[in-house]
Amino acid sequence: MKVNSIDKTDYELIEAARRAITLNYDKENHLHTVGAAVRCGSGTIYTGVNVYAIHSACAEQVALGAAITSGEREFKSIVAVSGEFGEDIIPPCGNCRQILSDYAPECEVILLVNNCAAKISAKELLPYPYITECK
Repeated sequence: MKVNSIDKTDYELIEAARRAITLNYDKENHLHTVGAAVRCGSGTIYTGVNVYAIHSACAEQVALGAAITSGEREFKSIVAVSGEFGEDIIPPCGNCRQILSDYAPECEVILLVNNCAAKISAKELLPYPYITECK
């Protein structure tokens, strides 16, 4: 598995995710506890927070959905953070890994590797993705 170091633009992305959750953190009901940010090929950053309901949506899904709705189709990097101030960088859940595999397999996911922020391509986080047909 290839692990890449993070750079200045990655720190900006982490800060965008932290701003998203800091503005929306729901301490009483825990409806919004994760923030995410995705940088697209255009350089634009889209953010999202998780939405709890019968069928919840993770923050990464909300951020990707906002980007796709705005016409973006190329995704460079994504990060999710949790905590009231976004103090913890967290890896994508299994469902998010599948969505990233479907929509952004080349996207680099920022997560912790040996307690240090690093990047790994989405396709490496889900080595055997669900596919609908044999090739």
